[in-house]
Amino acid sequence: MPCCIETPRLKLRPWRTEDFEPFARLNASAEVMRYFPRTLTQAESHALMQKFQSLIELNGWGFWAIELKQAQRFIGFCGLHFQPDMFEFSPCTEIGWRLDAKYWHQGYATEAAEACLHFAFEHLKLNEVAAFTAQQNQPSERLMQRLGMQHQGYFDHPKLDRDSPLLAHALYRITPADFLKNRGECGLNQSIRIEQAQNPAIPE
Repeated sequence: MPCCIETPRLKLRPWRTEDFEPFARLNASAEVMRYFPRTLTQAESHALMQKFQSLIELNGWGFWAIELKQAQRFIGFCGLHFQPDMFEFSPCTEIGWRLDAKYWHQGYATEAAEACLHFAFEHLKLNEVAAFTAQQNQPSERLMQRLGMQHQGYFDHPKLDRDSPLLAHALYRITPADFLKNRGECGLNQSIRIEQAQNPAIPE
């Protein structure tokens, strides 16, 4: 059964048909996609949303849609994804996020990512979670550091061309012990509620 995660300001939930348009706009934004190889077409964005929802249906978790609770508005996604064999450090479970630029610098990504790490360690009982981003993406690296993740070095992303300026990626990892320590030191002790999603709508 798919899970929902609630934080003080956010709901991380399965995807809905009405998420398609704002997700497509997010993926078409040059600002949001600055550290990705390119922006996505509407068709590519829809296919990605369907993939995310299918994995949530299969596993009960994945890359969830983020809803701003007060406004009931979609603002991006955050969650966990198992990588069995793609990387030299596979198998691993990665954490990732992508938010509409209008909602940057308000603590939403940190709030959502902390909740996902809580889910990873308290409910999935993972021993470690990884995160990675293009070496140029300093904002994402700073978020990883705020979460208590530890820098492990750099690797070449296997899906990028050898001449891509985004080829080199920074790798971070975090263990349950590091997560608990960081929550205590940084005051990231927000209220987190995890529940089963009710009748999630699967995008067509």
